[in-house]
Amino acid sequence: MTEIKQDYPAVLSIDYFEKSNRLTTFFRIFMIIPIFIILSFITGQTGYASEPTDNIIIFGTGFIFVPTLLMILFRKKYPKWWFDWNLSLTKFSTRVFSYLMLLTDQYPSTDEEQAVHIEIRYPDATKELKRGMPLIKWLLAIPHVFILCFLYIGVIFVTIIAWFSILLTGKYPESFFEYVVGVMRWSLRVTVYAFLLTTDKYPSFSLK
Repeated sequence: MTEIKQDYPAVLSIDYFEKSNRLTTFFRIFMIIPIFIILSFITGQTGYASEPTDNIIIFGTGFIFVPTLLMILFRKKYPKWWFDWNLSLTKFSTRVFSYLMLLTDQYPSTDEEQAVHIEIRYPDATKELKRGMPLIKWLLAIPHVFILCFLYIGVIFVTIIAWFSILLTGKYPESFFEYVVGVMRWSLRVTVYAFLLTTDKYPSFSLK
């Protein structure tokens, strides 16, 4: 397991494997379908999200966003079971995305951690979260979202190259792996700041 350094209240690491499975890599786009259908039912999505953290539904299933915003705004409270749901959904969707992006050969589990390690600290809402911040965080996150759109275009090209590399050599190039994980890590920080609302600490513009 990769050691996670807690320098931000939301961190991500993915174990790097020296060898990847050529057979499952070749058929990955088809193998992902069953677990993606399950994820879609949970989140209410009918199409594919460009990021693992795009499964945000304001009402109904998906991340509990608006109720959390209102609870922080009026009560300065973040119900623990809402946090647990958002955390579990974040971990599950990230495992699915990681499998699709060839970062791991482990078929995504609905509950086990596997090679994808995410830590999000539960906030002390009364001391750490300001009432009005949830109303403007989405606006403050726009520069991050703009940059991430371009970074994820890079992820697509890197994954295509990695697919050929695995088929030919059985290995995912480590530099490409670190790039994709870095983009996902950046995306996670933005998500917990603007949508999960677990921290008021502004996310850094960094892949690390």
